Amino acid sequence: MTQNSGQPSPQEYSKMTEKYSKNTKSYKTIPKAFLIGGLICVIGQVLLNLYAMAGFDEESAGMMTSITLVFCAALLTGLKVYDNIAKHAGAGTLVPITGFANSVVSPALEFKAEGFVLGLGAKMFIIAGPVIVYGIVASVVYGVIYYFIGLFL
Repeated sequence: MTQNSGQPSPQEYSKMTEKYSKNTKSYKTIPKAFLIGGLICVIGQVLLNLYAMAGFDEESAGMMTSITLVFCAALLTGLKVYDNIAKHAGAGTLVPITGFANSVVSPALEFKAEGFVLGLGAKMFIIAGPVIVYGIVASVVYGVIYYFIGLFL
């Protein structure tokens, strides 16, 4: 430790990191992530096909598939199943729609002890909030541009 600040020097910190960090076994983690992420996508495709067979048009079937995947990911997160899957699948569970649902529900569950408004409601969008805000702002800007282009054409 350096004597002045009580903090380890960069060299000491590097040695401590090497000593206590586990090496990632990429030969195991990458195939697991690929398989689990692919399985989530296959489930999404099966749902899409089932909704289409049930008589939904292509757009409605896609919407229903998204809703179902978000609901299932949120439910599995609440039951602490999604986190167990993520321990094995790693980045494979970050498939956009299910990973997004997980990122909304996880902080909400973590802070639910603080109450419904200040805990659950306020913390729910800690991680996903910037994505939602960006999406809303981008859609408004796109809508305004589209509107004005329509006026002149």
